[in-house]
Amino acid sequence: MNELDKFDLAILEHLQNDGRLSNAELANRVGLSAAPCWRRVRALEEAGYIKGYHAEIDRLKIGLGVLAFVRLDADRNAGDVLRALEETLRNIPEVVRCHYISGTGTFELQVVSQDLQTFSQFARDVLINLPNVKDLRTSFSLGEIKASTGLPLGHLRTQVAPQ
Repeated sequence: MNELDKFDLAILEHLQNDGRLSNAELANRVGLSAAPCWRRVRALEEAGYIKGYHAEIDRLKIGLGVLAFVRLDADRNAGDVLRALEETLRNIPEVVRCHYISGTGTFELQVVSQDLQTFSQFARDVLINLPNVKDLRTSFSLGEIKASTGLPLGHLRTQVAPQ
């Protein structure tokens, strides 16, 4: 799959908004019959455009009221030492997002926790004791303005392949 056409783009838009759509409903929404729609979805999955399907859980409803943004500075930003830190971060459940960043710091983490006391204990027991960690700086979310898992696809509309 080299190029996306208008049907592929429509499939991506609908599935990122509701991954539970039946194939029949998706086909109806994008203007295809069921079999070609299903084949296109499979092709999008196999090409890596669709990475998976999941349920979005409300963190507040399950008692994770604190969202912290932690800027972590590594002592050394090279080689096996940095890769070991990356692998360790991938395996910490409380770290829900981790980005390797430019500028000040090495990583920007999003960490969830039950409350400030629990986060404080986690930072002291886990984060500051990670291998190769030089410093941590933390900011806390005071309220969520927008949380979207959907990606903007408008730029692809001008690049879609003709039918």
